[in-house]
Amino acid sequence: MTATAEYVLPPRWQDDADLDDLTDYLRGLAGLVDVTVVDGSPADLFAQHLQVWSPYARVLPPGDWPGRNGKVKGVMTGLTLARHEAVVIADDDVRYERDALAEGLRRLEQADLVAPQNVFTDWPWHARWDTGRQLLNRALGSDYPGTLIVRRGIVLPEGYDGDVLFENLELIRTVGARGGVVELADDLYVGRRPPTAAHFVSQRVRQAYDDFAQPSRLVVEAALLPVIVGLRHRPRALGLLALVAIGLAEVGRRRAGGGRVFPVTAALWAPLWVLERAVCVWPAIAQRAAGGVRYGDGRIRRAASRGL
Repeated sequence: MTATAEYVLPPRWQDDADLDDLTDYLRGLAGLVDVTVVDGSPADLFAQHLQVWSPYARVLPPGDWPGRNGKVKGVMTGLTLARHEAVVIADDDVRYERDALAEGLRRLEQADLVAPQNVFTDWPWHARWDTGRQLLNRALGSDYPGTLIVRRGIVLPEGYDGDVLFENLELIRTVGARGGVVELADDLYVGRRPPTAAHFVSQRVRQAYDDFAQPSRLVVEAALLPVIVGLRHRPRALGLLALVAIGLAEVGRRRAGGGRVFPVTAALWAPLWVLERAVCVWPAIAQRAAGGVRYGDGRIRRAASRGL
């Protein structure tokens, strides 16, 4: 593969626990695409990253882009300075294999944005738990990944809103609103490192807040807890609800060749995720009433712009 695309990585680290792993990944990417790391980490970590990653990538600080979402600043800096029209945007835990990268760029020839399907590269308990969410998303539509492949010309010069929480969905909707062709590539599987268990737990309410960008889904999720509480003395009914969740998740697992990459037992975790979301959506609603999710020194109120 020749370097005909840009890979934009916008990390914002507080420690270097994953430095060696990401450095190894960048070393492999460097022979496939041109890499730009827009590093929003504190100055001491930035200096370390500049030294370690410079053999494989341009390492730059984020530019001045309006909005409070730091990832959007990083992405827009990378898009503005990209040397190619085709740009792969990816979180620091995403791990493309050579074939998936080539296939995603090939699909961009017929689209303006390609959204692959992430699948975890390892399977600790919390990765299996979160895969229940992915499978339900696949059964009812598509999952939203931590990576997008986009034509920079459809994003620039206006960019996309930096005052939203669910920034990947915002970019997808922005491209669609501008008349771009969006491919939700449910059969294009790209690896993703699972987070630590502590980080996973810390993100439960924040991920629930993302559903303010999908109001019909939010209404359903908000209704779940009253239903579950109302059925607390009816174990058969609760069991039936759990079986429905498992059945839907299994449909998602088998969709688009997913049976090859998702564990056979993955659908069994779906009821746990449904219970989690039934509980966590209510603190998310409370945060909305308080002005939004805390982000840095302020709050972000909107999850994403209204969809088409």
